[in-house]
Amino acid sequence: MAENLAKSLLDVKEKIRFCSVCFNFTDRDPCAICADESRSNGVLCIVEGPGDQLALEESGAFKGKYHVLQGVLSPLDGVGPEDLKIGELMGRLGREAIQEVILATNPTTEGEATVSFLTKLLSEKGIKISRIALGIPMGGDLKYMDSMTLRHALKSRTSLSP
Repeated sequence: MAENLAKSLLDVKEKIRFCSVCFNFTDRDPCAICADESRSNGVLCIVEGPGDQLALEESGAFKGKYHVLQGVLSPLDGVGPEDLKIGELMGRLGREAIQEVILATNPTTEGEATVSFLTKLLSEKGIKISRIALGIPMGGDLKYMDSMTLRHALKSRTSLSP
């Protein structure tokens, strides 16, 4: 049993790597999503990590392609743009016909700093930039929400009237 576990761990170490296109974990290169020609090639969703990409993919709501940053900007922790897959993102935008970039980072201070940095960087490319909606979760209670969540919810409100 211990031998099987050790072999499995070695297999993971040998077979799992970053996709050369999106930088998600994969056992083949390019990954299944990047290789899928039926996915919308003009829309790119930028996420912090593989778990975020997996959550969006499991929702079934997004049919475009992804770019995994492998983290967020965090100057206090010494994480700058050069530590993320931002250079690779910019190179990808030069190679692919991307019309829209969706920024889907988590609503944390670091996630917001990353969105701000990317928005400034991407606005020079003439590409449509959007941000996933943030706010009150379904079943949430306003009195328990923090001020940042409430601010985002009010900014991201949608009209219900024609």
